[in-house]
Amino acid sequence: MSPSQTPKNEQRGWIIPIGGGDRKVRSSPILKRLVELSGGKDARMVIIPTASQLDTAGQRTRDVFKELGVTDIEILDIETRADCENPEFLEKLNAATGVFMTGGNQLRLATTIGGTSAAKALRHANARGVHIAGTSAGAAFVCEHMIAIGKSGGTPKRGMASLSPGLGLTNRVIVDQHFRERDRVGRLLTALAYNPFATGVGVDEDTAAFIGPNDIIEVFGSGGLTILDPSGIEFSSMADTNMGAPVGLIGVKLHILLSGDRYDLNSKQAFPGGDT
Repeated sequence: MSPSQTPKNEQRGWIIPIGGGDRKVRSSPILKRLVELSGGKDARMVIIPTASQLDTAGQRTRDVFKELGVTDIEILDIETRADCENPEFLEKLNAATGVFMTGGNQLRLATTIGGTSAAKALRHANARGVHIAGTSAGAAFVCEHMIAIGKSGGTPKRGMASLSPGLGLTNRVIVDQHFRERDRVGRLLTALAYNPFATGVGVDEDTAAFIGPNDIIEVFGSGGLTILDPSGIEFSSMADTNMGAPVGLIGVKLHILLSGDRYDLNSKQAFPGGDT
């Protein structure tokens, strides 16, 4: 499920994976910027709490957007694949200017929404300019290649990460969330060893990667963004390594970016805040 083609003379919306830590995110500039991009007080926000098993997840998120001045807020309680074909839900997705997916379990998102009319509506919406954000599980789900499950640790190992299809808003990155807090560099490196075409984006809590329509990532929040660039890999032992054994990788480039820094997915260059 590759990204939908952007219509002529239009610009793709921002893709915004957030690393989690929702209590901090509420008071950070991340959601404020999402609202500004989506139209400010005129924004039409749609919340998808599918990843969460908490009945209050959608309402809690609605309260945050209300505090930011948004009045037009819809919660889509998508619990089954049949819900994804609901014409009323699809109409609300088509009318949105911004979409927010809560945290929880990314496999709930993938198995419930993947391959449905709701997934197609989300991809088409982003292609025509709607901004789509997700925190924690929602962050993992935005890309084509999603880390479904995995283990903590700093050294990549065969089998350390399992991938499944995500929403497919972008095929340029693989996102991992709660990154430094849960020591996930090894599993992101494992995912990249499986698929060295993509760039790894490890997002700390209370931090977001704002991926623009020009494929430049801007960092917002109080934590860091770890960029793992496998495009220069000279050697990988993945194919010859036993299950559970460490994987050797030579030639991976690493960047640690903070709020205001940027990364160009096309040129593979990082820029400190203030540089052009």
